[in-house]
Amino acid sequence: MRKFIAPFAILLGATAVLNAQAAPPAAVPQTQSVPAAPRAPAPSTYNCEPVNPNATPEARALLKTICAVSGKGILSGQHNYPNHRDLDTEKVHTITGKYPAVWGSDFGFTDEEDKDSILHRDLMIAEAKKQAAAGSIIYLCWHMLRPTEDEPGKPGDSWKGSVQARLTDDQWAELITSDTPLHKRWEKYMDTAAGYLKQLQDAHIPVLWRPMHENNGGFFWWGGRPGMGGTAQLYREVYARMVYVHHLDNLIWVWNQNGPAPMGEFVNYFPGKQYADIVSYDNYRELSDRYYYELLALAEGKPIALGEVGFPPSAEVLKAQPKWAWFMVWAGMVNDRILPAYNNPYVINRGDPIPGN
Repeated sequence: MRKFIAPFAILLGATAVLNAQAAPPAAVPQTQSVPAAPRAPAPSTYNCEPVNPNATPEARALLKTICAVSGKGILSGQHNYPNHRDLDTEKVHTITGKYPAVWGSDFGFTDEEDKDSILHRDLMIAEAKKQAAAGSIIYLCWHMLRPTEDEPGKPGDSWKGSVQARLTDDQWAELITSDTPLHKRWEKYMDTAAGYLKQLQDAHIPVLWRPMHENNGGFFWWGGRPGMGGTAQLYREVYARMVYVHHLDNLIWVWNQNGPAPMGEFVNYFPGKQYADIVSYDNYRELSDRYYYELLALAEGKPIALGEVGFPPSAEVLKAQPKWAWFMVWAGMVNDRILPAYNNPYVINRGDPIPGN
């Protein structure tokens, strides 16, 4: 499934609100043999230097906030469909009387007035600005169509017919080869998203940016291709386009996997630690210790997060797995099951103080 505010002084104010309230195109390589992940000790300090050396002051402040939270609490988060703007976030407030610390959304892929419509992306960005002004952290992803199709897709047709359809191996090789027709079509997609992300940068709003999410899963066209010429290469291409071409320095790069997954699978999709500020995974089932330690080992001192969940982790899970920086409940899944988490003093909601700060 499927960003603090201008100028920098205002960003710090928003932070205070939280405190107070390059591979060659070839056949895709086979999965390498990987030993079981060790039970890595949770780091006492975190690597809070952004992978983009030109990161904005706001982005640097956001990453430091994520690091400050890790191990002392967990930020609550709520996804909202792009054409619903704040519907689920408001549902959280209705049920709990509190707002999640993180507001999430998506760039969408359909037309008409569907929940995933791209026709009102300007309103989604306006909502992101509104949420940031209220003190929320902004978190964006994108269920994009295959670059073989043009936006927008039709509701009911484009999900299975494009977002979850596959590219052939020959199309993939063309996709990751510069100056080919398919690569140029894909660049236009990236350029479209970059234009909206630039609006947030101009407003001094940093973004937790989660591109090519759940990229070990074969259920999205970009996912399920292990090795250096696979999904990891496309993630690196996204990074290069956004950072070196569009100079989007307000992005905190969130690399994301899907679980459950076989032991050691995540590393086969890792683009390199120079491309990820935060390591995360999505799980709608049991949050077993195994994934927690596997991600800690892979992150090597970077923060880890629960990119998507069906409902918040329990107090028991958080006691055993205290280093998760945030959780994100998916849109359409808000119900009374969120109440224990929003009443848990370990969970940090918008306006809550950050422990230790």
